[in-house]
Amino acid sequence: MPHWLFIALSCIVSLSYSWELYDATGYGPVFEDQPVETIYPEESPEAKITMSCRARANPPATYQWRLNSRSIDLDGDNHYTQVGGDLVISNPIKNKHVGNYSCVATNDYGTVVSREAGVRFGYLDFFSSEEREAVHVKEGQGAVLLCAPPPHYPHELSFRWILNEFPIFITLDKRRFVSQTTGNLYISKVDLSDSGNYSCFVSSASIAKSVFSKFIPLVPLTERWKYPADIKVKFPDTYALVGQNVTMECFALGNPIPQIRWKKMNGELPSNHDVSMAGAHLHLYNVQYEDEGTYECEALNSKGKDWHRARVSVEAFPEWTESINSTEKDISSDYTMSCVASGKPKPHVQWLKNSYAYDKRDLRFSALTFKDSGMYQCIAENRHGVIYANAELRVIACAPTFEHNPVKWRILGAKNGRVVIECKPKAAPKPSFSWSKGTELLFNSTRVLIWEDGSLEILNVTEADEGRYTCFAENNRGKANSTGSLSITEATKITLAPSNADVTVGESTHMQCAASHDSTLDITFVWTLDAHSIDFDREGSHYERNLNGGSSGELLIKNTQLKHSGRYTCTAQTPVDNVTASANLVVRGPPGSPGGVRVEEIRDKSVRLIWSRGTDNHSPISKYTIQCRDSFSQEDWRDATTSPPDVEGNAESATVVDLFPWTEYEFRVIATNTLGTGDPSSPSPKVTTLEAVPVVAPSDIGGGGGTSRELTITWTPVQPQYYYGRNFGYIIAFKPRDGYEWRKVTVADPGAKHYVHKDPSILASTEFEVKVKAFNSKGEGPYSLMAVIYSAQDVPSKAPTSVGARALSATEAIVWWLPVTQHTVEGYQVRYWRKAEDSETSSQRVVVSSRENQTRLDNMRPDSHYLIEVKAYNAAGYGPPSQHLQIYTKKAPPSRPPKIISKKLKGTSVNIAWEHVEPLANESTIDGYKVLYRQASKSTGMLFTTGKRSIDLPMHKDGDYIVEVRAHSEGGDGAVAQIRISDPIFGLLRTCHTILHRW
Repeated sequence: MPHWLFIALSCIVSLSYSWELYDATGYGPVFEDQPVETIYPEESPEAKITMSCRARANPPATYQWRLNSRSIDLDGDNHYTQVGGDLVISNPIKNKHVGNYSCVATNDYGTVVSREAGVRFGYLDFFSSEEREAVHVKEGQGAVLLCAPPPHYPHELSFRWILNEFPIFITLDKRRFVSQTTGNLYISKVDLSDSGNYSCFVSSASIAKSVFSKFIPLVPLTERWKYPADIKVKFPDTYALVGQNVTMECFALGNPIPQIRWKKMNGELPSNHDVSMAGAHLHLYNVQYEDEGTYECEALNSKGKDWHRARVSVEAFPEWTESINSTEKDISSDYTMSCVASGKPKPHVQWLKNSYAYDKRDLRFSALTFKDSGMYQCIAENRHGVIYANAELRVIACAPTFEHNPVKWRILGAKNGRVVIECKPKAAPKPSFSWSKGTELLFNSTRVLIWEDGSLEILNVTEADEGRYTCFAENNRGKANSTGSLSITEATKITLAPSNADVTVGESTHMQCAASHDSTLDITFVWTLDAHSIDFDREGSHYERNLNGGSSGELLIKNTQLKHSGRYTCTAQTPVDNVTASANLVVRGPPGSPGGVRVEEIRDKSVRLIWSRGTDNHSPISKYTIQCRDSFSQEDWRDATTSPPDVEGNAESATVVDLFPWTEYEFRVIATNTLGTGDPSSPSPKVTTLEAVPVVAPSDIGGGGGTSRELTITWTPVQPQYYYGRNFGYIIAFKPRDGYEWRKVTVADPGAKHYVHKDPSILASTEFEVKVKAFNSKGEGPYSLMAVIYSAQDVPSKAPTSVGARALSATEAIVWWLPVTQHTVEGYQVRYWRKAEDSETSSQRVVVSSRENQTRLDNMRPDSHYLIEVKAYNAAGYGPPSQHLQIYTKKAPPSRPPKIISKKLKGTSVNIAWEHVEPLANESTIDGYKVLYRQASKSTGMLFTTGKRSIDLPMHKDGDYIVEVRAHSEGGDGAVAQIRISDPIFGLLRTCHTILHRW
């Protein structure tokens, strides 16, 4: 065959810049597996790193690796081996093998480069072995325990704190917080229960390693301390990426424990936010550009508040908005490759062809040649990352051929309709086209048109147009043709069209649709709502076909909802043609939610609310309901009071009245019509009403008592919603009942419940009149009702007399006295301690009421010399002590139990015998023995006393019994001996059962 004819009959493509026959199954490399960022633990037992690379290609690809853009010489470094496309680094060395790796895949069609992936060495050193200094802090103050994590990589660590011993981790709550940025432990208000040894526990998930620090002793000092909120954990200015999650930390010290509140300046917190860790964490999920802004964390307690602000800037990883795809193009044609990437900052875009750089923004080709074939890559990069787009450009030349796409052999056309016969041969360059019907050449006319792509269009077809049609294609490399046959069918017509309908929500209706069609063809009916196909499987609860024969496609709409309103279109279609008919469905229902709710004209007890009308859903709105909620009841919406009381349906504003001053509110609006009430609007932005003078006075004024020369005044604090302004506090006024001048004192703590006035000139039990009122930065409110109270009593002036005591045992004694006759005595305190061994300050104490004149002392030491004193007390304090009384406790009871020596049956009794207990030198002499006889399942039973060394006990048949024997002395009961007693019959049965079981 001549060379030129071979070229004319075959498609050719450039492979490695040489002409070859076109192979439809061949293609350039396409990555299926690429290297990923790898952190290699320095202590890893597996002494190798594997970087993956695999590309789909025909013929198969060969691979080469680069480190920091330089080719790796596998022969020059025995640490590197290649397995398939994967690179294996054996016994990696930190200063030699750290860097950015990329894989290059090549075959006959071209070369592509993978994304770069870094290899880094991960480590987490141990904490220093130096002892940590103790932290001393007053009770009620805040504390910060520094973690100071050891050197590490990567930077991401998680932190917990151990208390006293591993693995007891402290529980985090509103009082305790661990920063996941620094690892420090923050305690807003230290309690005595916080005393202990703390250790910072650090974990690196990347290298699966944890270490913990030396213990840090925390020593609370017993002195209460109140102080205002003080923010110690402050989130920095933050860069967030679109689609990522961000966590901001904020924690404050303070007593009382501060409350943490978050807000976004000049706007609402994003809807995709969440607050956790008792307010210390603000999470933003799936961050978007509109989430950018300044965020504020406010810490507040009754002593004061603190705040911190920082900016969240939102940027974005590169993302393709226009990319490249593999394509075949005819030789000598024009073609443009274009890549456009979005991102913030704007990404830089560069091109590669077969792994070599092109310094162009777009690749524009005019008159393509075989040398333009190859693998192209588009790379977009900003500081947040890199993305790749790969495509193969294949330049081909080919004579026309219908081998893979002949003209359809049988074409159907509907009478009076339109027919298009496609002609799409494989050809390069693009061929010219002509058509014939039978032997008659066809030319463009008002009814016949040959398209530029080769297709033949015939309008208003009739039976005369039936026949065989041939498409001819020709270019400079050859020619070819293909033939198909056209048949004409009857046209499809709508015979029953749907009609407009009007229903109320919840009702049902139907849409008719029927059609005539060619009997040789199948017909189907398709329904759409506003151009969207109805999915009968997914929406079967509302839509149902009502098929009455093959030519009907009636639609039943059940339990209509507002969303079902719209234009319904029925399409009757056959394989040849289709016709449509449409009708409108109106569904009337409750109104939609109003929109754009905003607040204007903010006053102390009222605001003006403005909104925009929502849809009335085909039934006029009759009225609006305004609802509000405040910062004190976050979840409870309530109907607001408005002026006028009834808001008409044509209104778009209203005044809300009877609000609390200096209170944060949000509002929503609900519309109602004759068919029902709609959904509420979205809440308005939060606003705070203006400040006003307090109008509520404290309640339950009372007091009295306390220490001598004191006047104690108590009240129930005003609830926060009645503060009405900043700098809230109380003014306490008091005077003697027979006095004329009121004395006034200011208390600045809004949570205060009492005030103690100390004055050496106050006489005991003096009658006072007291009243309390509230104040804020706007002024003073009304006084409470006046109450009458008494100043503190004097302490008792006399000591109890005739104090006596007697030891009851080695550990107990009884003490008695004559009562003090003063009417102000509320009770007595008895103190006792060992004369030689104990200090008076460590004495034990018993307190009894004034109605008692004796008490029992316990937990005493045997054979010890004790001193005892008694003194009277009242609310003012303790009176003088009695003279010290001395007593001696008894010697200790026997420490050794009796030894049971026999257990004998005597008819219906059992005899238990034991050896005599000989007391030690420091133990009391034996007075006799106590025997407790009880069922094995109970703790109580019959108690016997005897001076003998044996006892007869009745035998019972209702289960096992326990006998407990102990010696008794003046020092108390001694150690116990125990033996189990079983009924003989039951014991025999159990023995037999055991023997049979073993046999």
